Amino acid sequence: MPAGGGPTAPSAAIWQPSPNFGARRDGARPDIVLLHFTNMETAEAAAARLCDPGTGVSCHYLIGEDGRLWHFVDEAQRAWHAGQGCWGGVCDVNSRSIGIELANRGNHPFPEPQMRVLDALLPAIMARWQIPPERVVGHSDIAPDRKDDPGPHLDWRRLALQGLAIWPEAGASADPAAFRSLATRVGYGAGFSDREVLAALRLRWRPWAYGPTGQAAPDAADMAVLADIAARFPVDRDGQGA
Repeated sequence: MPAGGGPTAPSAAIWQPSPNFGARRDGARPDIVLLHFTNMETAEAAAARLCDPGTGVSCHYLIGEDGRLWHFVDEAQRAWHAGQGCWGGVCDVNSRSIGIELANRGNHPFPEPQMRVLDALLPAIMARWQIPPERVVGHSDIAPDRKDDPGPHLDWRRLALQGLAIWPEAGASADPAAFRSLATRVGYGAGFSDREVLAALRLRWRPWAYGPTGQAAPDAADMAVLADIAARFPVDRDGQGA
């Protein structure tokens, strides 16, 4: 099997090894799943880019809109998909994550065949590495200053109902003055502006209400989301964010 080979690949996956990987630094194990969209015309074009040694990018898996699944880098290896993002205390997200790209331009829903494959892939990864649902996040969560994927059309609630992500429950709001402290407890990094963090929060949990370019200050609904997630799923609850 080629270096970085695919023993963790699902049997139905297309094994297309990417040269763009390395060892996880300092013996790190994955404890984050990071979801992306490709923003390319076709899944095949995305696969070619993720395997091109000249691009310096890769991920572990790609799911096409028709449900085809590609596997590029073994889960034990460090793929190059997270850039300089941070989540909680983790700022080498590549060493601590498994990256899944979804073929999508970001301006339309994710088709059912694609979602069914994601529904099946996520629990296997999470069980293999003991990753809790609160650590399944989007690229926009870890890099709200420069990324908006997987975008407003990913059905996070569908994933949450299966225990594969989290979703806010109705509850009391909080004082807007607590916005940054609550956002930090959720996992959003301190190096981003309030506007950037608010945009990421709305992309993830309130896309139907405002989207990423709504008002610049959090409202009561934004604060209720933050208060609930921070109380139930603080990023460092088990010391994993350190």
